[in-house]
Amino acid sequence: MEKSRKKNLKEARTLQVWNVIYDVTEVVISLIAGITANSSALIGWALDSTIEVISAATLGWRLHGELKGMDEEKVKRRKKITLYVIAASFTLVCLFISYDSITKLINQETSNWSTLGLIILLVSLVVNPILIYYKRKYGNKLDSPALLADAKDTFICLYQTVVVLAGLLLVNWLGWWWADPVAALLIVPYAAKEGWEAYNKAKDINYNAE
Repeated sequence: MEKSRKKNLKEARTLQVWNVIYDVTEVVISLIAGITANSSALIGWALDSTIEVISAATLGWRLHGELKGMDEEKVKRRKKITLYVIAASFTLVCLFISYDSITKLINQETSNWSTLGLIILLVSLVVNPILIYYKRKYGNKLDSPALLADAKDTFICLYQTVVVLAGLLLVNWLGWWWADPVAALLIVPYAAKEGWEAYNKAKDINYNAE
């Protein structure tokens, strides 16, 4: 393995470790805030962060395998599994957000203000662009579709952060009870698109299973 690629692999793996640590923190805080405030958008955002944990951890596993000198066929297998995990995770989140948001729209359930939710959303606005930059950087350097797909996942989380923050403020400032579930639903088309792309990329990877 050439020296520069090995260096990039190590740095990409370290990035994924920090990604997992931050996202676990984000999931715990946003879930507490979302459940306490009865916010579909915050809960949906927490679930998207859960996908990032799964995606980053699986991708770290795949990078670790290549770093340890795993043969090309096994690396391809891990790439394929990683992309399938990302695609499946997106699908589950789309289903949950759709169900939860539509139910709250029908029942006209409103969310409450959450200072804790506001804080973690603002922190995410700072952290996620940094993660996106480095995931794209190493994804291009390593020619890794899985790492680039993971960067898109983080971009969706960033987009969702802006939407959820807007919904939270609209509910509080203008009393628009429907802004919270609608904010959550706006994430679904993007998540579905990225999930579908990850699935198609996984199908295109061929390897010898023997």
